[in-house]
Amino acid sequence: MPVRMKKIKRIVKKRDVLSTVRKRFCRLCVDKVKSLDYKDTRRLEAFIKERGKILSPRISSNCAKHQRMVAEAIKKARYISLLPYVRV
Repeated sequence: MPVRMKKIKRIVKKRDVLSTVRKRFCRLCVDKVKSLDYKDTRRLEAFIKERGKILSPRISSNCAKHQRMVAEAIKKARYISLLPYVRV
């Protein structure tokens, strides 16, 4: 009977993982933005993908409060044609 080899799992301690992960900060919190204007298209374009989708907070590193503000401002800017809905 052949001896089966057990799969060896590598155990990673939490402190090893945390030492490599860096805390990401909300860009808008750092700039102390109180309100986001839908007419500021240059700032809003930083939160839109190439195809026109709004970036998720995980990728854009926005906090929940500012992500809601960004999404609302982008939608308003799209409605009055300052930003495109879709880029082809």
